[in-house]
Amino acid sequence: MDVALSNSIVNTATALASAKTSDALNMVVLKKAIDIQASSAATLLDAMQQSMPQPALATSGSLGTQVNTFA
Repeated sequence: MDVALSNSIVNTATALASAKTSDALNMVVLKKAIDIQASSAATLLDAMQQSMPQPALATSGSLGTQVNTFA
């Protein structure tokens, strides 16, 4: 067997194993970044809801209590 061919096979196998490990690590980092963004977005939305209270809905009268279904 040719030594150069053996070295080539070993190098290819090593590169593929390294690429698999690298891909797995990249996915873990990506998932962690998405989790951090989701947490930050939830915190931002909670802060917005607390700083801008919703007005009370109309409970009497014709303004805001009826829906025109023919529009």
